[in-house]
Order: sequence, then C-alpha cells, then structure tokens
Amino acid sequence: MGFISDSLNRIQPSATIAISNKAMQLKAEGRDVIGLAAGEPDFDTPDNIKEAAIKAIRSGKTKYTPVDGIPELKKAICDKFKRENGLEYKPSQVSVGTGGKQVLFNALMATVNPGDEVIVPAPYWVSYPDIVMLAGGTPVFVEGKLENGFKLQASDLEKAITPKTKWLILNSPSNPSGAAYSRAELKALTDVLVKHPNVWVLSDDMYEHLVYDDFEFTTPAQVEPKLYDRTLTMNGVSKSYCMTGWRIGYGAGPEQLIKAMAKLQSQSTSNPSSIAQWAAVEALNGPQDFIASNNEVFKERRDLVVSMLNQASGLSCPTPEGAFYVYPSCLGCIGKTAPTGNVIRNDEDFVTELLASEGVAAVHGAAFGMSPFFRISYATATEVLEDACKRIQRFCGNLR
Repeated sequence: MGFISDSLNRIQPSATIAISNKAMQLKAEGRDVIGLAAGEPDFDTPDNIKEAAIKAIRSGKTKYTPVDGIPELKKAICDKFKRENGLEYKPSQVSVGTGGKQVLFNALMATVNPGDEVIVPAPYWVSYPDIVMLAGGTPVFVEGKLENGFKLQASDLEKAITPKTKWLILNSPSNPSGAAYSRAELKALTDVLVKHPNVWVLSDDMYEHLVYDDFEFTTPAQVEPKLYDRTLTMNGVSKSYCMTGWRIGYGAGPEQLIKAMAKLQSQSTSNPSSIAQWAAVEALNGPQDFIASNNEVFKERRDLVVSMLNQASGLSCPTPEGAFYVYPSCLGCIGKTAPTGNVIRNDEDFVTELLASEGVAAVHGAAFGMSPFFRISYATATEVLEDACKRIQRFCGNLR
C-alpha cells in the first residue's frame, strides 16, 4: 500500500508553474532566459491599492476575518456585479478565497462526486481537469477548433452533455488562447444549457476587463437569467488590478453552493489575508481608469507578438480578443530537426528546443489539452517581447 493518496496520484503538477520555475532557475544559473510562461501582468499594483493595505496594517486590521470574506469586501463585490454585469447578489451569495484557484477548487470539491462529469472546453487552463479528477469526477474534453477561434460550439456542447454531467466550465477571455465569447456566441451555448437543468455553469471571468478592439464582455448569467440559480460567476483582482501576489479571488452564486464552499474553506485555509482583502475593497471601489491605460499597452504588445510570430517560419498565430496570451500553431515545425540535432515530434519538443537553443520559455499546448500549439504570455515589457519574438523567428528559421 503506497504512502501517497490515490487521489493525489490522479493529478499532475501545474505545467505553467513548472516551466516558470525552470526559467527562473536557469536565470539564477546565469543563463540568458526570457520567461514568457507566467500569466502575470508586469505592471505594478496601483498606489491607491497599496495605500489601502498599509492603512489596514496600521489600523490593526491584521486579525482573523470571517472564513469567506469581510462584509466590506462582499459588499464591494456585490456592487461590482451589479454595476458591471447587471447581476444582483446578496453578500450571503458571495465567497472570497485565496485567489481564483481556491474558489474554483472549493466549488468543484464541494459538489463533484465519483462518476460526475464536468465538461471542460479545450484548450483549457491547466488546473481545471486536475481539480475535477482530484474531486473524483471525470473531465469531458470538448475541443474548440482553431477555425472556430478556439471556442466551444453549441452543437458540440449538446453532444457532450449526458445524465452524469454536473458542470460546464467556461472561461472567457480564455487562458490559454485569449479567445472571448461574444454575447451571441454565449447565447447559443446558454440556449443549450437551459434545456439541461442538471448542468451547472462555472463561469471563470478572471480576464473580464482585458479585452480589446471594442469587444463587449458578457457573462452567462447576464446573457441568460434562467441560468442564474445554477451559475457560479467567478472573478478576482489578480489580472486586471495587477495583484497576482495578493491572492484574492471571489465567486457569486446560489447560497446553497456558497455555504458548502465556506464549509470546505473553514477546514482548509480559513480566511484569505485580512490585509489583501482590504486592498481588494479599494481595488473594486476605487479608480478604474488605469485598466484602460494598461489595456492600450497590452493591445500594442498583442499586435506586435501576433505580427512577429506570423513572420516566423512554420508558425501561425491567430489574433485573440482578450487576456494577455497568444496560442500559435507550430504545426509547420513538426518533423523538423532543431540545432541540437533533435527532431521536433510535438509541441512539447518545440518549446523544449526553443528554451535550449534561444532561451525563450513558453508552455506547450499539450498542457492545455490541444496540440500542436504553444502559449506565450505578452504581459511583459515590449522590448523584451520584441527580443523574444526575434529569437523565436531565428529558432524557426534554423530548423531543418
């Protein structure tokens, strides 16, 4: 009988974190490495948010808080949902966790039983299927094809639903592809879901504010009110507010689900950092103008990276609607030989050889459930991105 639990053996470590750690290790060893694996804005947390945290410390707000969030933050979240999404929630319908990942984890661990199926559109964020499997459920992968902008189609969703389906996880804008669903595209999906009352919707809106080219963001419970009572709408302050290290995520949904999530959290981490919660209150209630300014820079970076990658031999890079990732195809590089003499058989080989030859760290598409692609984060300095893309161009040009 093994020492490690069977449930833990069902999952793998996060591929994105592993590659980011490898890049940092190589840098520490003196290698010239550009890390494009981490999904983290390079902009600093705005000063008003920092000051709110400092004020919280100085005023002694450093004690335990309610397990799933202080009342002031829950109110700010309710106000945010009403103001930005037209969704009415009470504080008792809100859960605050240590990052968005904990909110997702709590929801799935609190609801998924062995045999339950969770529909996970591919490409997907690396943690979705592993959390489902840790809970004892079965992830059901439905591919969002390149020709459909990596988006789940209503007909494919209909085919994937069975009597065992408990959740659909929907992430828009998407990590890793940056694809975002328009209101019409969401309506086609929600029309299917209305016909299947056993299926709940977990809407991961973490990149809500990071959209470009006049794209209008909407979320499933907003598009189809009939789904309100079986939707968990999840978000956080990490990406839009440049607060990845503060670790505050939140979700809103039916009280029964929120209570179950709080019960689980009470026996795991208890409350998120009191100081980070007060910072998040200021993030949601304070000035929002910096988001548009940051987005202008992100859009310029997106356009630069898409253009330069499309000039690389063997690569094809679609233009995403949101987030700060691109998800190019490396199909034209498969079967070629790298400068090391190794044959590139798949996208994992591609990113491995790219790191070895040019010192650019990216994440292979197989980690997100769809090959042959790879993910690059453009949430880093423009001159660094330009250097990285030149290296990628050179690497692809040297393949034989």
